[in-house]
Amino acid sequence: MKKIIIVLFLFTFVFLILHGEEEYIIPNNAIRLRVVANSNTFEDQATKMEIKNNIESILKKDLIDIKSDVEADHIINQKIPEIKTMIDNYDVSYKLNYGQNYFPEKSYKGIKYEEGNYESLVVTLGKGKGDNWWCVLFPPLCLMDASTSSMEEVDYKWFVQDIFKKYM
Repeated sequence: MKKIIIVLFLFTFVFLILHGEEEYIIPNNAIRLRVVANSNTFEDQATKMEIKNNIESILKKDLIDIKSDVEADHIINQKIPEIKTMIDNYDVSYKLNYGQNYFPEKSYKGIKYEEGNYESLVVTLGKGKGDNWWCVLFPPLCLMDASTSSMEEVDYKWFVQDIFKKYM
């Protein structure tokens, strides 16, 4: 009996060590959204979050139920004029780029998002020297209603995996 317990303990220990690392789970055809603030002042960060929220509002109803990156690409391209008009209402210069953009490596709640160039909508406000906010538009991870800020790491991993399975 002691041998079985020791073997099970060792097996569990090895399993946890091998599988305890962060996972790479974002599919290659995912489309990201990134909003970079002018600076890290309270005002610039608040503006970034307002613009981010407005972009999500503009895209949500059209992206929430789509099934392919091709559909998402088409919708985002159609919505770019509306997004620009919305940002024009703010007293900030900006650059908007939809295409291949560089993203540094990011870890969030136990999930590792690899560094690389990704299809994405990037809005850089002013000098773009502030902290950024980013998420995945397709599959519509950032458009779902789940409150990721209050999710535990394990819950968040399952939530993300479920979203990607549903849309990929």
